[in-house]
Amino acid sequence: QVQLVESGGGLVQPGGSLRLSCAASGSIFSINAMGWYRQAPGKERELVAGFTSGGGTNYADSVQGRFTISRDAAKNTVYLQMNSLKPEDTAVYYCNAGIISMRTLRLNDYWGQGTQVTVSS
Repeated sequence: QVQLVESGGGLVQPGGSLRLSCAASGSIFSINAMGWYRQAPGKERELVAGFTSGGGTNYADSVQGRFTISRDAAKNTVYLQMNSLKPEDTAVYYCNAGIISMRTLRLNDYWGQGTQVTVSS
């Protein structure tokens, strides 16, 4: 089955940088969209950055200019470069992908397990 494997989270000081990675694997026919969400304690999950099915990108206003989403299509991998990190960026970050699997032959959403990002001095 399709899996999303995340890496790169951790503890960083304010103003520092991290790069998150998410690799999709399994019986994949195609990936139509891929992106990152985050969820802080007591808050709803929100979109951070993502590629749309049309090839464009979306960013949350709070991360615009600081975060950059990129992808390596050959590796079915998406990255999130996070610069100038702030304490309010602290959250669990989740990879999300819209994938047509060879098993279902339908477009479905898949989620990674989440990776903790903590910004603190």
